Amino acid sequence: MSGKIIKLSRNTDKAPKSAVSTQTVAFSHYNNISAQLPVDAKTGNIVTGDVTAQATQCLSNIKAIVESVDHSMDDVVKVNVYLQNIADIDAVNAVYATFFQNHLPTRTAVAVAALPLDGALVQIDAVISNGEGTAPQTPCELIKLAKNTEDAPKCSLSTHTVAFSHYNNISAQLPIDAQTGKMVAGGIKAQAKQCLMNIKAILASIDVPFDDIVKINLFLKNPADIDAVNEVYSTFFPDSAIARTLAYLPARTTVFVSELPMGALVQIDAVVSHGDGTPPQAVEDRHGIVIRANNTPNAPKCALSTQTVAFSHYNHISGQLPLDAKTGNLIAGSAKEQAGQCLSNIKAIVESIGHEMDDVVKVNIQLKNIADITAVNEIYRTFFNSTLPARTTLGVSAIPMDALVQIDAVLSNAEGTPPSL
Repeated sequence: MSGKIIKLSRNTDKAPKSAVSTQTVAFSHYNNISAQLPVDAKTGNIVTGDVTAQATQCLSNIKAIVESVDHSMDDVVKVNVYLQNIADIDAVNAVYATFFQNHLPTRTAVAVAALPLDGALVQIDAVISNGEGTAPQTPCELIKLAKNTEDAPKCSLSTHTVAFSHYNNISAQLPIDAQTGKMVAGGIKAQAKQCLMNIKAILASIDVPFDDIVKINLFLKNPADIDAVNEVYSTFFPDSAIARTLAYLPARTTVFVSELPMGALVQIDAVVSHGDGTPPQAVEDRHGIVIRANNTPNAPKCALSTQTVAFSHYNHISGQLPLDAKTGNLIAGSAKEQAGQCLSNIKAIVESIGHEMDDVVKVNIQLKNIADITAVNEIYRTFFNSTLPARTTLGVSAIPMDALVQIDAVLSNAEGTPPSL
């Protein structure tokens, strides 16, 4: 891999450590924070009490990690909240509001089938801005641009879009009409369309084209709705003549959740390339950076996504199922064997663009059965030779193609992507 930017992986004794992940992995202008469970770092045990106490512990752990790398909670740009029970969201929100008073990050909140620790009611991960960059980048007081628009539904706990350096993170959009503040009438197609229209309105409000999206996360309540959602999805991507000519599609991960806020059937969030950057980046450094999308025959292809989409100093890898690239079929075997196939697919994608697995900064794992986590961890460690990435693991209600495991990743990209000529 070319380039000299250093990946900076760190742990602090003030938050619980894990044998399968690093608490925070910084690269260039972002830090990726591993999912935090409600565990007391001093005792190593889950805190006693209800979901309020547990949410407080999760966020306190994140705060300890953030402060251990000389940052503050106001540097957080994205938060993901994973609940065991969607009915707990109001209690969690009350705690959440006490940790973010000056700046509201973008946010996604869902209920999942299971969490990695018995008795845990909530798990939270985060992405934070990193103005100093990582060596040998020169520290720069980059400005974070947080914006809302009247053309998409607002939330008192999050911001529509938070840009920092060359990326925008978009809060998860529910199928809510911005004018009425109510869920749209109709079934799954109407709801999926509204979610994507809300994202499009947010991007239009900051003069960013829809085809600047590099990663989509699609959260669905009912697995049977996937074909209907894909039908709608295909009408939004590609969005422009150039994108259609190039057949450009963002990376994508589909997550089947137990419940969504407001009883919605679908929720969608996005990561967006931001060629303009944020001030005071120089004009010549922030215009015309190329989105570089790539597929390899050595990993399974999908008609609705690209295997890896690079922009600036990051690559976003689509959720990988345990499919054999040659046959396109789900491999037989246990969760351990299927996890090995998912990771082999990611490795093939990573190596196809001149990288290695130790360039991975964040991994997200979905398990059909959370009890499989020990077996998956055993194979997981064999794919990394150096410091382990940040990580989030969820138990989900189902996985596409009835798989036992699905894994996606974010990859550091030291060489960046070139400006257009």
